[in-house]
Amino acid sequence: MMEKLSLAKKALDQGKGIVRLTPTWVPRSFCVPGRRIKLHPDDYYVLGGVRGGIDERWLSSTTPAKNGPLTGINEGLSQIVVEDGGKTEQVLLLDAVNELKGQLIGDRIWNEYQSWPMYSKFFDNMGPLPHHVHHNDEKAALVGQSGKPEAYYFPPQLNNHGGDFPYTFMGIAPGTTKDQIKECLMNFSKGDNKITNFSQAFRLEPGTGWDVPPGVLHAPGSLCTYEPQKASDVYAMYQSLVNEAIVPEELLWKDTPENRIGDYDALIEVLDWELNVDPFIFRNRFTPPVPVLPFEQTKPQGYYETWITYKSPDFSAKELTVLPGATVTIRDSAAYGLIVMQGHGKLGVWDIETPALIRYGQLTNDEFFVSEQAAKEGVTIVNPSATDPIVILKHFGPRNPDLKL
Repeated sequence: MMEKLSLAKKALDQGKGIVRLTPTWVPRSFCVPGRRIKLHPDDYYVLGGVRGGIDERWLSSTTPAKNGPLTGINEGLSQIVVEDGGKTEQVLLLDAVNELKGQLIGDRIWNEYQSWPMYSKFFDNMGPLPHHVHHNDEKAALVGQSGKPEAYYFPPQLNNHGGDFPYTFMGIAPGTTKDQIKECLMNFSKGDNKITNFSQAFRLEPGTGWDVPPGVLHAPGSLCTYEPQKASDVYAMYQSLVNEAIVPEELLWKDTPENRIGDYDALIEVLDWELNVDPFIFRNRFTPPVPVLPFEQTKPQGYYETWITYKSPDFSAKELTVLPGATVTIRDSAAYGLIVMQGHGKLGVWDIETPALIRYGQLTNDEFFVSEQAAKEGVTIVNPSATDPIVILKHFGPRNPDLKL
């Protein structure tokens, strides 16, 4: 273990407070890959047909994927790349956080959570997902988990096509009764339980996003999604047939306490009814980008930055654009993970670049984690291109001190 501990410190010192991460690929047996996350075409099913296709890349993750008994060792966990005496080694971001604590994620977050309590992912499905719900902290605690708020942003760089159904069902149509939803749930094993008859779908727009609190039913559409979320994998599927595929009934009762399996009232109690039937659900949950500072103020300095995820206290996210030819120093008050979406150049001591195609297991220079100290001191980004902007997505932990809208 001592060698691992020293690797984490070595990585932080080498990167002057910024560590480089490996791509973290996650398969889902119930999904069909949308093929927009830059994985080589031969590698989407590299883990074998029984594991399903790879349709997720997890970012800054200390959260293990829960993919059943065949789940690979360290699946879903980000690794830090360390160059050590001419050889390349790796250490789990999870182990580095546990060792370096506030030195990496900041004392504020470490003292409250003793962990990095969020992660982000690219979710890349060809079709829509079933109408499903994530439990709140109180309901999730009954099965030993944390609640799960999440958010969406649809990066233009990863959405060259919209997939089969670029619309997301959100909530429950106003005027619907709990008994109507309960009847749908009781019909789960009879084929199509038609629960989306009682919902409404919204067309998804690249460059915008949505806020999804726990307790809200949602059926994500088929755009490729950047998805900041709380570090939890709690959920239950309430729709029995989606895109002509049957959803197994055990997913209806996933994360229901054992003594309440078969009790449909327990499923209704998971729903935050007021949020679901909100007549202003579009206004309250849709998240168009919001400038961090007025563009006319930052553009002369060579950059602009927007908040893209900003409605949850549990995480937030920004999109930073560094204009061609510019050198900028960006300061933040909190640690963050980042993924480079476009362009190439320098980020602190690191070379950064956006790969067009990635083999499974290949290392890249597009994903990093910035310690709180480095974020506060300022990260210098150099864009040597005469034509191409650098675009970076940045995901932050709870209660970002800079988030003042």
